[in-house]
Amino acid sequence: MHIYVVKSGDTLFRIARAYGTTAQAISQANQLPNPDRLVVGQAIVIPVPGRFYIIAAGDSLWSIAQRYGTTVQELARLNGLSQAAPLQIGRQLRIPGPVKTRAEFTGYIQPSVSGYSSALLNRAREAAPYLTYFAPVSFNAKRDGTLEEPAIQPLPTIAEQNGVVFMMDITNQENGQFSDELGRILLNDENVQQTLLNNISRIARQSNFSDIHFDFEYLRPEDREAYNRFLRRATERFHREGKTVSTALAPKTSAGQQGKWYEAHDYKAHGEIVDFSIMMTYEWGYSYGPPMAVSPIGPVRNVLTYALTEMPASKIVMGQNLYGYDWTLPYQQGNPPARAISPQEAIQIAVKYNASIRYDRVSQAPYIDYTDENGRLHKVWFEDARSIDAKFSLLKELKLRGMAYWRIGLSFPQNWLLLSDRFTVIKK
Repeated sequence: MHIYVVKSGDTLFRIARAYGTTAQAISQANQLPNPDRLVVGQAIVIPVPGRFYIIAAGDSLWSIAQRYGTTVQELARLNGLSQAAPLQIGRQLRIPGPVKTRAEFTGYIQPSVSGYSSALLNRAREAAPYLTYFAPVSFNAKRDGTLEEPAIQPLPTIAEQNGVVFMMDITNQENGQFSDELGRILLNDENVQQTLLNNISRIARQSNFSDIHFDFEYLRPEDREAYNRFLRRATERFHREGKTVSTALAPKTSAGQQGKWYEAHDYKAHGEIVDFSIMMTYEWGYSYGPPMAVSPIGPVRNVLTYALTEMPASKIVMGQNLYGYDWTLPYQQGNPPARAISPQEAIQIAVKYNASIRYDRVSQAPYIDYTDENGRLHKVWFEDARSIDAKFSLLKELKLRGMAYWRIGLSFPQNWLLLSDRFTVIKK
């Protein structure tokens, strides 16, 4: 599949004709919110085999083949060219599609207090064919070792229909916040710990959870070794019961990184103990922080590169957001938080306020600047086909286990289009 960026004067009909497809096929594949009013800078996935490249000055078949990981012979064959003939600047070349890579994909999904809305279930059904794991958020451990359980129905049916494994996401949250005191009790009181493990085992057996996933955050730095001991104990038990064990890890770039979110997360130990770990490589741009890309490619790469020094690639899962944020400017601490939006909503914002979409090459992410009805300036950072494809390329380059999405619910159809084109999803 090819990614096309809309230019001034483009229409869906003209784009479709240039690539040998139909406007309806492009609109349906991308679920375009604005098929009759495209936005300059908007990325569109063209649902045709392979990719395309416009020949520029200085290009050769060899240089293009090197760029796209193919051969001169294959380029010449696909495009009916002589290998010896000079290239015509401005001509469009068809590039072979990428070789599919096998990988695992996880989708966290969070119900409301009343359960799963019809819209959320539709997003779950849309995502399920492309997932290895579903992780309902979350089973919150209590100070006595019992668990506060989230709604899971009707996810088991959706999972079974699509060959998706259930992941039991367990946290140290109280009243919606991660608690270091709760963590201290869970990791140091052996009686509470035994009760907790017994309850996890019972629920996992009853609800058919096959992976036990610990997302313990903001632990006390002095509980680092206690957390490692707990994971050893849990992994030994759940392996005997035929389960895998995984963890969520804060995005570190060194073993000694300071800060309460980081210090109790021991990458090397997790790499030795559990089956795999999900790196939370997102939220550089977040609702209470200044405007910036949510998962800029440079910082994401830095975390994953460090992780590779502590554990094998086969145990590393890249975290990825399926959302963006809309900030009201000027940003000041204490202002109302940025509003989470879907990539589809970002495009609707651009249409409504007649704003173009720009792309930051450093962070590999799109953004929008606009002024609302009240004269207030806004900055929107979000995801599009280009930004997610950059993450897919990084996943392949580093040969990681897979990707985990935080979280299913906001619409991003281009992600699933490109995932199916770039990967073969591992089903257990």
